[in-house]
Amino acid sequence: MKAKTLFYCTDCGNELPKWAGQCPACKAWNTIVEQPAEKPAKRSGPVKGGSVTGVAINRPRPMKDIETTDELRFATGMGELDRVLGGGAVKGSLVLVGGAPGIGKSTLMLQICDNLCRFAKVLYVSGEESERQIKLRAERLRVRGERLYLLAETNLENLVDAVHQLKPDVLIVDSIQTLYHGDVTSAPGSVSQVKECTLTLMQLAKGENITVFVIGHVNKEGSIAGPKVLEHMVDCVLYFEGERHMAYRILRAAKNRFGATNEIGVFEMEDVGLTEVPNPSEAMLAGRPADSPGTCVTCVMEGVRPVLAEIQALVVPSSLGNPRRVSNGFDYSRSMLLLAVLEKRGGLMVGGCDAYVNVIGGLYLEEPAADLAAVLSLASSFRDRPVPNDLAAIGEVGLTGELRAASALGQRLAEVKRLGFTKCMVPKRTQGKLAVPDGLELIRVANIREAMAALL
Repeated sequence: MKAKTLFYCTDCGNELPKWAGQCPACKAWNTIVEQPAEKPAKRSGPVKGGSVTGVAINRPRPMKDIETTDELRFATGMGELDRVLGGGAVKGSLVLVGGAPGIGKSTLMLQICDNLCRFAKVLYVSGEESERQIKLRAERLRVRGERLYLLAETNLENLVDAVHQLKPDVLIVDSIQTLYHGDVTSAPGSVSQVKECTLTLMQLAKGENITVFVIGHVNKEGSIAGPKVLEHMVDCVLYFEGERHMAYRILRAAKNRFGATNEIGVFEMEDVGLTEVPNPSEAMLAGRPADSPGTCVTCVMEGVRPVLAEIQALVVPSSLGNPRRVSNGFDYSRSMLLLAVLEKRGGLMVGGCDAYVNVIGGLYLEEPAADLAAVLSLASSFRDRPVPNDLAAIGEVGLTGELRAASALGQRLAEVKRLGFTKCMVPKRTQGKLAVPDGLELIRVANIREAMAALL
């Protein structure tokens, strides 16, 4: 009997009986792919006794009777990675590290082996390189391999057998798109193969209490290649971001069952591999021009870490009927909104100008607290008057031009003062009592007109 065929949405995991151009669940277009349905497993023996023959069934247990160990976390040897993971890796967890090809995922995973091998047995499985190539790269990265074991394998069954024989403490798989399961007929990297391989690795991590790091490539939309349910199966999803021609790399947590999300770790790519950047604010502001119109500094919260970022803007008269608008590192729709507010509430005729907004250092600012700095940089470029170099701006801009307070303002002001700024522009109304660091002058304004009048 021919196996029944199902259709599968790669964005949300919704199953359909037939192909459709649009997924009815998530409304995404052209995401339905074909997948052979799995044959139902045959049951042997009675089920009334609470178990199938040869298969044990878990029983519900009171939470007070479940034991937990104190030492669940362990350090990876890279402080920035430990920060993103929430204080270190967790035993028995499945961590997915995604990023564009060539961004440095394999380099990061191989570098942490240097510290992990001091107290744990590590198995590094690669489906893209041979053992000799991995060793050559490890020698270049100065990784000592006393307890590091290498395996070049793409068959999932052979990988599981090797884990059972070696019994490692940490398993690194590079990458999930190269593995294939023998019971699945589709090609490696397909939706069904990626889903089945990840499910097997998850069961391996939970059953054997092994910490598993899985590397996954991203597609052109910037999400993990494979079904969206892949991200629901794992415990942590880390994205390694950054332009390949830029030195800085940003590791961001999109999902973390054992810590806070939206934490970032900053690395710099050098000849000997990735090096940590413990002070990202200072690195992002390095080389900032002095007394140059069109630039302003703000402070955003990445998880619990305050980070200073420089926003640059260029506003020039347009020779086109429809002015050109470009935004890099700043939400495009948000920048269009701020330009409209700047013209309507600020009185600057920027509607007939080309506008370019750029965030230095590869950061992507999603927080509304960066609105005021973006508005000041746009107004500074339009009027060709520089914003003072010792000033930072923090605040959200509303559609009526008013300024609203940002969260964790005290931490932001402390970071602003630590980096040597002497002035900070904030909304006039702030929540609660604000502790202002000594030597930092606050400029309180109610709307963008007062902000421009005070500086430009």
